Amino acid sequence: MSVEVNNESGMDVDEASLQAIALHAMAQIRVHPDAELAVVLVDEPAMEQLHIQWMDEPGPTDVLSFPMDELRPGRGDEVSAEGILGDIVLCPSFAVAQAEQAGHSLLSELHILTVHGLLHLVGYDHVEKDEEKIMFGLQGDIVASFQPENTV
Repeated sequence: MSVEVNNESGMDVDEASLQAIALHAMAQIRVHPDAELAVVLVDEPAMEQLHIQWMDEPGPTDVLSFPMDELRPGRGDEVSAEGILGDIVLCPSFAVAQAEQAGHSLLSELHILTVHGLLHLVGYDHVEKDEEKIMFGLQGDIVASFQPENTV
Protein backbone atom coordinates (compact mmCIF):
# COMPACT_ATOMS: atom_id res chain seq x y z
CA MET A 1 0.00 0.00 0.00
CA SER A 2 1.22 3.44 -0.83
CA VAL A 3 0.31 6.59 1.10
CA GLU A 4 1.72 9.95 0.10
CA VAL A 5 1.31 12.80 2.58
CA ASN A 6 1.78 16.36 1.35
CA ASN A 7 1.62 19.15 3.93
CA GLU A 8 0.68 22.47 2.34
CA SER A 9 -1.05 23.78 5.48
CA GLY A 10 1.78 25.84 6.92
CA MET A 11 1.35 23.99 10.22
CA ASP A 12 3.80 21.56 11.79
CA VAL A 13 2.12 18.13 11.61
CA ASP A 14 3.52 14.64 12.18
CA GLU A 15 3.20 13.46 8.59
CA ALA A 16 4.72 10.05 9.34
CA SER A 17 2.01 9.42 11.92
CA LEU A 18 -0.72 10.33 9.42
CA GLN A 19 0.84 7.95 6.92
CA ALA A 20 0.96 5.25 9.60
CA ILE A 21 -2.71 5.59 10.58
CA ALA A 22 -3.72 5.57 6.91
CA LEU A 23 -1.75 2.36 6.30
CA HIS A 24 -3.21 0.83 9.46
CA ALA A 25 -6.75 1.73 8.42
CA MET A 26 -6.19 0.42 4.90
CA ALA A 27 -5.02 -2.89 6.33
CA GLN A 28 -8.00 -3.06 8.70
CA ILE A 29 -10.49 -2.72 5.85
CA ARG A 30 -8.47 -5.08 3.66
CA VAL A 31 -7.42 -2.68 0.93
CA HIS A 32 -5.33 -4.24 -1.85
CA PRO A 33 -1.55 -4.13 -1.11
CA ASP A 34 -0.94 -2.16 -4.32
CA ALA A 35 -3.61 0.49 -3.66
CA GLU A 36 -2.59 4.14 -3.56
CA LEU A 37 -3.78 7.00 -1.37
CA ALA A 38 -2.85 10.67 -1.14
CA VAL A 39 -3.35 12.80 1.98
CA VAL A 40 -3.04 16.55 1.52
CA LEU A 41 -3.04 19.06 4.36
CA VAL A 42 -4.17 22.56 3.42
CA ASP A 43 -4.88 25.91 5.06
CA GLU A 44 -8.38 27.29 5.61
CA PRO A 45 -8.57 29.44 2.43
CA ALA A 46 -7.64 26.45 0.26
CA MET A 47 -10.11 24.20 2.10
CA GLU A 48 -12.85 26.78 1.78
CA GLN A 49 -12.26 26.95 -1.97
CA LEU A 50 -12.52 23.16 -2.26
CA HIS A 51 -15.59 23.08 -0.01
CA ILE A 52 -17.38 25.63 -2.19
CA GLN A 53 -16.25 24.08 -5.47
CA TRP A 54 -17.12 20.46 -4.67
CA MET A 55 -19.80 20.62 -1.97
CA ASP A 56 -21.36 24.00 -2.76
CA GLU A 57 -21.04 24.89 0.92
CA PRO A 58 -19.45 28.08 2.28
CA GLY A 59 -16.49 28.18 4.64
CA PRO A 60 -13.74 25.69 5.34
CA THR A 61 -14.30 22.22 6.75
CA ASP A 62 -12.16 19.60 8.50
CA VAL A 63 -11.92 16.85 5.86
CA LEU A 64 -12.92 16.21 2.27
CA SER A 65 -12.56 12.97 0.33
CA PHE A 66 -12.14 12.62 -3.42
CA PRO A 67 -12.46 8.99 -4.57
CA MET A 68 -10.74 7.90 -7.77
CA ASP A 69 -11.37 4.25 -8.63
CA GLU A 70 -14.35 3.82 -6.28
CA LEU A 71 -12.75 0.87 -4.53
CA ARG A 72 -14.68 -0.97 -1.82
CA PRO A 73 -13.29 -2.66 1.29
CA GLY A 74 -12.25 -6.28 1.10
CA ARG A 75 -14.67 -8.85 2.48
CA GLY A 76 -13.79 -11.82 4.60
CA ASP A 77 -10.29 -12.98 3.72
CA GLU A 78 -10.28 -11.21 0.35
CA VAL A 79 -8.77 -7.80 -0.31
CA SER A 80 -10.27 -4.99 -2.36
CA ALA A 81 -9.59 -4.51 -6.03
CA GLU A 82 -6.28 -2.92 -6.93
CA GLY A 83 -6.34 0.78 -7.78
CA ILE A 84 -6.16 4.36 -6.60
CA LEU A 85 -8.30 5.11 -3.57
CA GLY A 86 -8.14 8.87 -4.12
CA ASP A 87 -7.32 11.93 -2.05
CA ILE A 88 -8.08 12.92 1.51
CA VAL A 89 -7.78 16.65 2.16
CA LEU A 90 -7.35 17.73 5.79
CA CYS A 91 -7.40 21.22 7.27
CA PRO A 92 -5.36 21.15 10.51
CA SER A 93 -6.10 24.77 11.47
CA PHE A 94 -9.84 24.07 11.24
CA ALA A 95 -9.45 20.85 13.25
CA VAL A 96 -7.73 22.60 16.19
CA ALA A 97 -11.04 23.71 17.76
CA GLN A 98 -12.54 20.23 17.28
CA ALA A 99 -9.55 18.66 19.02
CA GLU A 100 -9.86 21.08 21.94
CA GLN A 101 -13.60 20.44 22.22
CA ALA A 102 -13.02 16.67 22.18
CA GLY A 103 -10.25 16.95 24.77
CA HIS A 104 -7.48 15.40 22.73
CA SER A 105 -4.49 16.52 20.68
CA LEU A 106 -4.58 17.90 17.17
CA LEU A 107 -2.72 14.80 15.98
CA SER A 108 -5.43 12.57 17.48
CA GLU A 109 -8.07 14.63 15.69
CA LEU A 110 -6.14 14.35 12.42
CA HIS A 111 -5.93 10.57 12.92
CA ILE A 112 -9.72 10.44 13.30
CA LEU A 113 -10.23 12.64 10.25
CA THR A 114 -7.82 10.56 8.15
CA VAL A 115 -9.71 7.37 8.96
CA HIS A 116 -13.01 9.18 8.38
CA GLY A 117 -11.84 10.37 4.98
CA LEU A 118 -10.58 6.92 4.04
CA LEU A 119 -13.90 5.32 4.95
CA HIS A 120 -15.66 7.80 2.66
CA LEU A 121 -13.25 6.83 -0.13
CA VAL A 122 -14.33 3.19 0.10
CA GLY A 123 -18.04 3.92 0.13
CA TYR A 124 -19.04 4.49 3.74
CA ASP A 125 -21.34 7.40 4.50
CA HIS A 126 -23.24 8.86 7.43
CA VAL A 127 -26.26 10.53 5.87
CA GLU A 128 -28.71 8.03 7.33
CA LYS A 129 -28.72 7.12 11.04
CA ASP A 130 -27.96 3.43 10.41
CA GLU A 131 -25.09 4.33 8.05
CA GLU A 132 -23.72 6.75 10.65
CA LYS A 133 -23.72 4.05 13.33
CA ILE A 134 -21.83 1.63 11.10
CA MET A 135 -19.30 4.18 9.80
CA PHE A 136 -18.54 5.83 13.13
CA GLY A 137 -18.36 2.44 14.86
CA LEU A 138 -15.78 1.20 12.37
CA GLN A 139 -13.93 4.52 12.52
CA GLY A 140 -13.73 4.26 16.33
CA ASP A 141 -12.54 0.66 16.18
CA ILE A 142 -9.79 1.49 13.67
CA VAL A 143 -8.54 4.51 15.61
CA ALA A 144 -8.62 2.60 18.91
CA SER A 145 -6.61 -0.29 17.44
CA PHE A 146 -3.90 2.02 16.06
CA GLN A 147 -0.56 1.68 17.82
CA PRO A 148 1.94 4.09 16.25
CA GLU A 149 5.03 2.31 17.58
CA ASN A 150 4.03 -0.88 15.73
CA THR A 151 3.34 0.77 12.39
CA VAL A 152 5.35 2.12 9.41
